[in-house]
Amino acid sequence: MTIRTKKCTVEDLQALQEISIETFNATFKDQNSPENMKSYLERAFNLEQLENELSTISSEFYLVYFNNEVVGYLKININDAQSEEMGHDSLEIERIYIKNKFQRHGLGKVLFNKALEVAKEHNKKKIWLGVWEKNENAISFYKKMGFIKIGTHSFFMGDEEQTDLIMSKTLV
Repeated sequence: MTIRTKKCTVEDLQALQEISIETFNATFKDQNSPENMKSYLERAFNLEQLENELSTISSEFYLVYFNNEVVGYLKININDAQSEEMGHDSLEIERIYIKNKFQRHGLGKVLFNKALEVAKEHNKKKIWLGVWEKNENAISFYKKMGFIKIGTHSFFMGDEEQTDLIMSKTLV
């Protein structure tokens, strides 16, 4: 079993799109209408949108491979790329997604550790994220990683307003 991460580049755009759609759809399709899922997937994961995100200087994507298969990814934001104003001493984990059949194999922790590494490289003091209040598996994982709830914000899935918990972890 070989696990490795790779910083995502424009050459990885197709793989990033495929893993984004697959993991997001598998995670959220059962709790959302088909219309809202379709609308969100088309807006968030079209090639132009992903290429724009990849070219944002203060955002980084990392693919995680399990035996040479892309099975998940991480997206982080620093400075002005953060989706909420959390200050320049913070790093945002915007996405950690792993294919369902590869969850509970330590891959989320591999990606979390990559985010920690980048935070330390940039001298960040906090890591924060938004997680849907109904995503109990993710909330449990983040609590295990030392995150605490510090607030909420709105997330729009198509035309439905949902609530994300804002969770934060202070780095030492």
